[in-house]
Amino acid sequence: MKIEGACHCGKVRYEAEVDPATVTICHCTDCQVLSGSAFRTVVPAPRASFRLLSGQPKIYVKTGDSGTKRTQSFCGDCGTPIYSSPVTEDFPAYSLRVGPIRQRAQLRPKVECFRRSALDWNPGLAGTRRFDAMPTY
Repeated sequence: MKIEGACHCGKVRYEAEVDPATVTICHCTDCQVLSGSAFRTVVPAPRASFRLLSGQPKIYVKTGDSGTKRTQSFCGDCGTPIYSSPVTEDFPAYSLRVGPIRQRAQLRPKVECFRRSALDWNPGLAGTRRFDAMPTY
């Protein structure tokens, strides 16, 4: 599915191809803090399909509890989260944040990961496959 995204102020715009069957809710504590919410909803986009149309996201590198480093990109003007990716030259996909995607209503989550970190008042979304940590695909 072709998607188009833009930050809140419109400075950073992009397009990509995504598979709606891969939309995931992440409940890890990093996603809670970085999203300012109880979880973050993401969809992978193959690196070859992602195209930046305007602007240049600001990059922050976060080191996870596992020691893995990931870029966290966002608009430097309005702060809208755009994507994350591994800190390597040959990574396979961007992890796009669903909020800035124009077609977000069509991207219903299918998986929930890091349920062990989910807030106790969040029972999860009906019909999702749930994992206590990051599943291996």
